[in-house]
Amino acid sequence: MLEKVRNFIPPFLFRWYRGFRKRAFHHALEKAAKTQNLRSTEQLIAELEAAGVKRGDHLMVHASLSKIGFLEHGAQTLVDALKKCVGYEGIILMPTSPIATLQFDYVRQNPTFDVMNTPSAMGAVSEYFRKSERVKRSLHPTEPVAAWGENSNDYIKDHAQKETPYHWDSPYGKLIQNKGKILYIGVKLSNAGTHLHTLEDAFDVGVPVYADEVFNLKVITEDKAELWVKTKVHNPVYSLKRRCDELFPLFLAHNACFQTKIGSAATWVFDAEAMFETMKAAFVNKGVTMYKPQGDL
Repeated sequence: MLEKVRNFIPPFLFRWYRGFRKRAFHHALEKAAKTQNLRSTEQLIAELEAAGVKRGDHLMVHASLSKIGFLEHGAQTLVDALKKCVGYEGIILMPTSPIATLQFDYVRQNPTFDVMNTPSAMGAVSEYFRKSERVKRSLHPTEPVAAWGENSNDYIKDHAQKETPYHWDSPYGKLIQNKGKILYIGVKLSNAGTHLHTLEDAFDVGVPVYADEVFNLKVITEDKAELWVKTKVHNPVYSLKRRCDELFPLFLAHNACFQTKIGSAATWVFDAEAMFETMKAAFVNKGVTMYKPQGDL
């Protein structure tokens, strides 16, 4: 529901609302700091380990800072905890899309993506992570992914090679192949369900997921070179028809995920491979998609 409402909000009003929430959050943070009611990196490490995160893991993380509660150093506290949990031999991935509303509207107004300077619209944790030490960002102009870890370049190097963002050689597909995990910290599939789109890039799900037009967008790389990337964008009509959160019972029934807490945030931990295989089987056998979570009844 939140995703549908957000798509109808004018961009300037949405930006004002985000700014209002950010100011309110920082005011509350200052108040919490005075009472020493702040969570530390060590506390988050303990909670992540209790959620099954371990050294060498490959993680994709979606996180809402405001839902976690007040952290000692804000977004840095969570990012540091994640890095210490998996170690540099592990992988941390975060979506850093610059698009907060509909892809189709955004690319018409923003034909250039600067990998180093175009900010993430995916929240404070995502934005802090993409600018943190030894993090690289993929070159896809609509759905770039930031990656950290010794072999992180293996995840992002092929992202812009095809006309859709969630293909098998994208960071999303590679996480599935590498049996990684997905953390939804304070968010749900309705506002952070990027991995649901891997099914749509692997199968014809029977609806026009992407708009007909293919966009040729300019990308400015880390070394200031310019390249052109062709990409499809989501069909705005069908973007409004998604019912992502209605898929939770399916994933729970097949042990693809479980729920826990990180800080104050309700958190879902998904097995990326099990998530994809569950989606694939449900679609092939019953026609289940995010547009028809009950399938062909």
